[in-house]
This record gives sequence, structure tokens and C-alpha cells, in this order.
Amino acid sequence: MKLIRNSALVAAVSLVALSANPAFAEKKDKNAPAAAPAAPAATSNVVQGIAVANLQAAIANTDAFRVAQQQRPVTYKPQIDQAQARGNALEAQIKPMIDRFNAARQGTMTPALQTQLQTQARAIQELQEKGKQEIQQILLPAALSEAFVNEQIEDKLDQAVQSAMTKNRVSLLLQPGAVIARANAYDLTDEIVTELNALLPTAQLVPPQGWEPREVREARAQQAAQQAGNRPAAAAPAAPAAPAGPQPEGR
Repeated sequence: MKLIRNSALVAAVSLVALSANPAFAEKKDKNAPAAAPAAPAATSNVVQGIAVANLQAAIANTDAFRVAQQQRPVTYKPQIDQAQARGNALEAQIKPMIDRFNAARQGTMTPALQTQLQTQARAIQELQEKGKQEIQQILLPAALSEAFVNEQIEDKLDQAVQSAMTKNRVSLLLQPGAVIARANAYDLTDEIVTELNALLPTAQLVPPQGWEPREVREARAQQAAQQAGNRPAAAAPAAPAAPAGPQPEGR
């Protein structure tokens, strides 16, 4: 996301804050007639032009994201079933090992038993880690699909935010984590969701062959740039030798 700055808005917010300061009020003309008490506002001191938005929630609430979440278990059912079967088989393989480990722990602890327990624990851990990697590899197509859908929505996010801010006359947009407390009147998340739905009604579920997430592509590009920068510069070709001049004649 681009950083959006508006110096005029900052100045206006500062002016509002100063106007509410008693020290500022004391500087007014003492001879001026007292103003009539203002009627209570319908909303409690809402500063126009400022809003808060949860961008991750906006992405998750779009039609494109929700439809993809519903379609993915159907499209990738073979991989999901295979991963489930592998997980069940792994659990059946590890459970007897854990039972033997727990039973051995009940015995009198000796150096030999301690070594045995360490060996068993290491075998269980290695098997669990290997099985986890296998399951992740099986589910990789589904994981890439989710990353692909997210990236399609993220590519429209900046445009959606700008459009929502323009339509709602917002000049400064903050993340929820940057605000201690706020009223609901400041939330722009739903408006951003509306803009995203208009820009991207549906997302492509299956990524193209060989597609990689943006983070992977950027990491590869950075690594390639570093490798190119570390390569020694090619040596400049040697200048041709100057032709020999006329030899002095012997006496």
C-alpha cells in the first residue's frame, strides 16, 4: 500500500485540537460577546476526513475470497483426501512408538534407559517432521491456490482503498493497530470491500503452471541481483602493442 499524506488535513486536525485547549481559548478577545451555547452534535466529536480500515479483514470478506474458499475443497479434493489419509497413517505409525516411550519412562531411570528414551524420542520427532513435510508437499497445490487468489485481490487493494477514500471524503486512513480507541463512524472497511467486489467480482482459483507467490518471486529477484553484484567485473582487454618504430641504422 502507498503511504497517503495530506498536510492540509494534519493542519486541520491540529487546529481542532488547539481549539479544544483552554489555553487557546484564553487568547480570544475578552471584550467579545459571549457566544450562545452550541447545541449537542448528533455524533460525538467525529473528525471528518479520518478513517480506520482493517485491510486483511476487507480481503477476507470479498466475494472473490469467499467463493474461492468454497470452491477450493472441491477442486483440490484428491490432494486433501490424500493428505488426510497420510496423516491417519502417520498417526497409526507413531502411536505405538509413543506408547512404548511412555511405558519405558515408568521404569527406574538408568543411564542405559536414558539413552534408550533419547533414541526413541529422536525417532518419533524425525518421523513426525518427515510426515509433516510430506503432507505439506501434498497440499502444496491448494496452498498455492490460496496465495494466488489473495494476490489477485491484493493487486486491486490500492485502487479500492483510493476509491473508497475519495467517495467518503477521507484524507487520512489508519490501521486499527495505530488507534487506541475509536467510534464506529470511522470504520471504512466495508466500503473497501464494496470497491474490491466491483473491481474483482471473482478470482481465478487455479494458478498457471509454474506460478510462484510474490514473496518467492521477489526473493529470487533479490538473490539474482546480489549474485550479479558479487560477480567480478570482466577484465578490460589489453591495449594493442604500439608498432615498433624505425630501427636506428648501425654505424
